[in-house]
Amino acid sequence: MFDKNTYIERRHRLQEQLDSGLILLMGNQESPMNFPDNTYRFRQDSHFLYFFGLDSPGLAGLIDIDEQKTTIFGDELTIDHVVWMGPQPTIAERARRVGVNETSPYRELEGRIREALNKGRQVHFLPPYRDDNRIRLSQWMDIPINIVKNRASETLIKAVVSLVSIKSPEEVAEMEKAVNITRAMHLAAMRRARPGILEAELAGIVEGIALAANGQLSYPAILTVNGQTLHNHYHGNTLKDGQLVLGDFGAETATHYAGDITRTFPVSKTFSTRQKEIYKIVLDTEVACIEALKPGVFYRDVHLFAARMITEGLKALGIMKGDTEEAVQAGAHALFFPHGLGHMLGMDVHDMEGLGEDYVGYGDGMERSTQFGLKSLRLARKLMPGFVLTVEPGIYFIPELLDMWEKERKHWEFINYEKAQQYRDFSGVRIEDNVLITEAGHQILGRPIPKTIQEVEAERQA
Repeated sequence: MFDKNTYIERRHRLQEQLDSGLILLMGNQESPMNFPDNTYRFRQDSHFLYFFGLDSPGLAGLIDIDEQKTTIFGDELTIDHVVWMGPQPTIAERARRVGVNETSPYRELEGRIREALNKGRQVHFLPPYRDDNRIRLSQWMDIPINIVKNRASETLIKAVVSLVSIKSPEEVAEMEKAVNITRAMHLAAMRRARPGILEAELAGIVEGIALAANGQLSYPAILTVNGQTLHNHYHGNTLKDGQLVLGDFGAETATHYAGDITRTFPVSKTFSTRQKEIYKIVLDTEVACIEALKPGVFYRDVHLFAARMITEGLKALGIMKGDTEEAVQAGAHALFFPHGLGHMLGMDVHDMEGLGEDYVGYGDGMERSTQFGLKSLRLARKLMPGFVLTVEPGIYFIPELLDMWEKERKHWEFINYEKAQQYRDFSGVRIEDNVLITEAGHQILGRPIPKTIQEVEAERQA
């Protein structure tokens, strides 16, 4: 938790962006795994955390813009709770820590909302992503449950995006901490990998490091010898000589700010010649894209720059052919680079994604592409100082996609399918860092994490 003045200032700036009405920010509840008392590890809603900072279940915040009154709703623990959980601060004590003086029992929140609606006042709320909160909003506001998300306040969404997108120095410090924990996780994976062990052993090691730092994973770890599957959370494969391990994972600090780093390394102590060739294309692309980052640059342009570099690199290996600009414009490169270059990063690993990717990653007047590959670009807008984002180019050989495109003779003029098929067992390479946009340009967050061929091989032999 930050100083209470941070939360007071955030709420004040939020109120300034809305004319009138009530702002309802729902916290999360406990979520059972298989019976009520056996719950998943609690994770507070990031927007409630941003404006209220309280990291415990069963809370909600209500800001009355017209009356300039802020209330936290929550229920006090009974002696039965204390027996099992120990003594806890009262709701009022917790509220005062974040600069809120008004508290009420949770059951009174519905009445406050209904009273406002009956008076014709607007209640602004964000799109719910958990069904329990969606049910509450449906019942309290008499909205059919299947359209609750569509009734969320666009004004509030845009206000939150405008505030949360710009990270303060104290937030950046937390994200640096998250990246440095993530660095330790990646070093451990590189050093402990060996032929004959399960991916699960490495996954357990990296998650243990996150937990030991008083945090947790910022998203389920991708740690796999099948890196061609972009979001592969399966950890049952046995590592073998000649394979690549793609590790995409990060730590979340105790304050819930996230790191998100990807490294790719060989199961053997060194890369093969073919692995080096593909790896170097990805590495050169990542480094060049980071160097291109500064205020005023559209991230979509950086993504397309990455696509051109990857196309040029694959042309040099005989895998692609033809005019580079025409190939990228047609989307031929997406056979090998089917995702976006990166996304915003903060308390959510895909920062604010629950509010809608287009609100977060695309500015007013920007239209999202429908082209395969480019449509998956989460961040396209003009970069501003204070943005924190990921840069994560990759090259993948996805046999199913390769076979489908070849059968359809898709982009035949740009892809040498005979050569590409020779790589169908290659898997994939992705390299990713987290970058702050500064007034002068950019800053890579955290201590350097090995990523040159020489650095990675040195770690494999450590």
